[in-house]
Amino acid sequence: MSTDHERSYYERIDDRRFKPTSHTSGAWNPDEQHFSPLGGLITHAIESDRDERGSALAISRISFDILGKLALDECDIRVEVIRPGRTIELVEAVADLGGRTAVRARAWLLAPGDTASVAGGEDPPLTPPGELEPWQMSHLWSGGYIASLDARPVAAPEPGRGTVWISSDADLVAGEPVGPFAAFVTHVDAANGIAVRRPPTEWMFPNVDLTVHLHRAPEPGWTGLDTTVTFGPGGRGITSTALHDTHGHVGHAQQILTVRPL
Repeated sequence: MSTDHERSYYERIDDRRFKPTSHTSGAWNPDEQHFSPLGGLITHAIESDRDERGSALAISRISFDILGKLALDECDIRVEVIRPGRTIELVEAVADLGGRTAVRARAWLLAPGDTASVAGGEDPPLTPPGELEPWQMSHLWSGGYIASLDARPVAAPEPGRGTVWISSDADLVAGEPVGPFAAFVTHVDAANGIAVRRPPTEWMFPNVDLTVHLHRAPEPGWTGLDTTVTFGPGGRGITSTALHDTHGHVGHAQQILTVRPL
């Protein structure tokens, strides 16, 4: 288990297996994993597989389907190239928790190129996190993952609307270098908790998926979440997020929610 001075979300067991620490525990149930660090771990596995194959392609979209409860148990991740190519690849990762398939992810990897002369259309940058005061998300949510975060709201969150910077001093995998995209994804699923429309003590609204599209690779550091939450009249909702790093807008994320009273 990681110490307070060397915190991590996972410890590597072997090439495919990882042990979660208490810092992964979930906001709805402390006996389950929060999806944010698990999504980062799966992304890390895809990037590691890409690097081992000597590919220079960049993850440009990653979509996760969450198939059930995320047990606070050993994680086994296997990665397969579904559609190989020199300029475009489709890669699938399957994560098993406690011997049960819990998450399926697919990522499109695209060849990089110089398109600076036609770049445009980004959202305006957010107020830098260094100019903002911390926000204790643990006052609203429980769990080790939420407790591990440094959150800096750009403005006071409102029901269904919030813009917050997220970072953490915990390593994704103990003693292991992780790419900036995997580190970035480690915080994206927290979007569903920064702009709550109804109190989580009265309503449940967990997401069953997460899809991230990027038009630019994120830089290391903070993850900016500019989030809107919509609840429909028939038990469904959507969390929509414009994603930022400290240099500006990098892409978007979407989460579909199942909404029901406690």
